[in-house]
Amino acid sequence: MIRSPLYISTLIAATLAGCMTVGPDYKRPQIDTPEQWPGTVATDTVSSTWWKAYGDTVLDQMIDEALVHNLDLRRAIARVDEARAALGITRADQYPGVSAKASASRNRISQETLITVPSGVDPKYNDYQATLNASYEIDFWGKYRRATEAARAELLGSQFNREAVRLALIADVAKGYFRLRALDAQVAITQRTISTRQASTALQRMRFEAGVASEFELRQIEAEAAQAESLLPGIEQQLAAQETALGVLLGRSPRAIVGQPVERGAAMHALTAPPSVPSGLPSEILERRPDLRQAEQSLVAANARIGQAKAAYYPSISLTGFFGAESSTLSGLFDAQARFWQFAGSAAQTVFDAGRTKSQVGAAQARQQQALAQYQSAIQNAFKDALDALVAQRKAREVTEADQKRIDALQSSMKLAQLRYDNGVSSLLDVLDTERALLDAQLNRVEAQRAQLAATADLFKALGGGWDGLPDADRSAKN
Repeated sequence: MIRSPLYISTLIAATLAGCMTVGPDYKRPQIDTPEQWPGTVATDTVSSTWWKAYGDTVLDQMIDEALVHNLDLRRAIARVDEARAALGITRADQYPGVSAKASASRNRISQETLITVPSGVDPKYNDYQATLNASYEIDFWGKYRRATEAARAELLGSQFNREAVRLALIADVAKGYFRLRALDAQVAITQRTISTRQASTALQRMRFEAGVASEFELRQIEAEAAQAESLLPGIEQQLAAQETALGVLLGRSPRAIVGQPVERGAAMHALTAPPSVPSGLPSEILERRPDLRQAEQSLVAANARIGQAKAAYYPSISLTGFFGAESSTLSGLFDAQARFWQFAGSAAQTVFDAGRTKSQVGAAQARQQQALAQYQSAIQNAFKDALDALVAQRKAREVTEADQKRIDALQSSMKLAQLRYDNGVSSLLDVLDTERALLDAQLNRVEAQRAQLAATADLFKALGGGWDGLPDADRSAKN
């Protein structure tokens, strides 16, 4: 049975390919990390949809909208598609290239050359040709396998980058929403204060006109009312800017950003603070952070590129072949006598390249060291982010509690100050000082509540999501 050159090329390629692979195989670097994560005891778990733990359906809808329309996430998705296509291109280099060609021509031979056409022979003739060509560079040293390994790691890295963008987007939308609701609360507090002080001003003016109060006291309370009024425009400006920023995060069109108001859900004080991090949570939870996994895949790719570069030290072994038919008539192409074929093998070795290959290997090794340092740095930053978020969450909660105690005390103090003033025991200045301190405390408490909620979002981001189904202290101890 006659075998075609294409069949022979494929058989030899399958036999020789994969003989060896130069370059280092990837081994995960050893990082000194703690066994368990510090935290406070919590009985509840938080699922991967951790933002729903805040108990606000409007926030849930915003995050769903952002995951569909946000442009940064769309770019990350497109980068995944690009990396997938690049992997397909690299994989194709591991297989033979096969092409088909067909041609038809009408020719005339010159009768005025050294090679003359015998008399009686028509110098005009037809030529029909059909060929099937195959070429293959045997991946004897693993050059293309290393390139595929690197491309596969880059694809995984792009997928983890997409998840990192997604996680950051969810956290940013949540924190932006918390800031929006905090500003709403501060606007409401300031407006109530303005209304109260305007009423007090009107009352004080009546007392002044009746000769009961002095002009000095009237001007004092007018100044305090104006001071509260001066706070409102700045807060409202921040509120408008925050609405615009949220519109951009949600991926809304310019028309929607201008004309579509940002919805509100639960009030600031009604938002549920998620549970604390369980004590004994394994530190390996950080390994699922998408940015860490992306950094590791970059290291895997850089490691594989070293082998790809080192393969240039070795000979390039190629197989080529073609099979076809040629005839002066179209019907003659199918005759056995019209067939022709060729099968060939070649080896090429660079003898002198002025150190180019050595430099390429050195560059690949340097990039691998850069990727290693980046991976180690990413792990350090991951623990830093998580620790910072834990401390920020705890301290913001302490500030919130302290501010609430301060508000309770100031509210009682204001009643007493007003009573003392009405009875002539103290001056109006004591009342105004207490009112000013109360306004500051109320605004600060709202900001502390926002900071506490934002810290939980940062913590979820730092831990790569929730901790649903993860072992608690008892189970981790048993493991």
